Amino acid sequence: MLIPRAIVALALTLAALSPAHATAEHGYAKGEYAIIAGGHAPNGKLSIAAHGSGEGGRDKFRVYLMAEPGHRRLAVLDDISENNNLDTAPDSYHAGWSPDSHYVAVSFRSERHILTLNIYRIEGGRAQLIAAPDLFRDMTGRKIDRKTDGDMRASRPGVEWQGPRRCRFSDHRLFVMQDAGLADKIGAFGKSSKMDDGRYSIEFSAEAVVDIDRGGRFRIGKPEPGAFWE
Repeated sequence: MLIPRAIVALALTLAALSPAHATAEHGYAKGEYAIIAGGHAPNGKLSIAAHGSGEGGRDKFRVYLMAEPGHRRLAVLDDISENNNLDTAPDSYHAGWSPDSHYVAVSFRSERHILTLNIYRIEGGRAQLIAAPDLFRDMTGRKIDRKTDGDMRASRPGVEWQGPRRCRFSDHRLFVMQDAGLADKIGAFGKSSKMDDGRYSIEFSAEAVVDIDRGGRFRIGKPEPGAFWE
């Protein structure tokens, strides 16, 4: 069982994934760099903060690596901007630091029910984006293309750090499919039910211990079935 206070991305509950959960915006004052949820690094010398301008913080929205305690801007975190996010409020972004403050996982909503998780290696005042594990792709040989598949309705990855370069990664997704073929393929990692319109609702849930080498590459252990939504 994952420990809630140690998990990035599981902070969004099922209630938060409901259609009623609106976009969370924040109007930033000039020079305001607001620390995101969990943004303070364990070493006390770094933090993760968000900043934008204009109405609702939509203009030039970015997330930054900051030096503390002076709260000085060090670097922009790649692949988080007004082009791929849903929210601008700082508490809608969640950071999970490795114990030695050399890695940080940042999660945010890229769509209403889709959570994106980026992992960065922190070194020399810089934040290098490294590719996050994809347990679904590794287990099925399939990488979801939202433009052509259009069947993934929710995604909620998570990270629980167990050491400086070791974490337990979770991959939880919800699909609506025309048949139960995907459920048959993923076996114990899936849970399916037939909908009133004849299609199938299929959950995928997996967890695995992941080790990160000094080059930022992942070594993924044997996946295990994860918890399913009620």
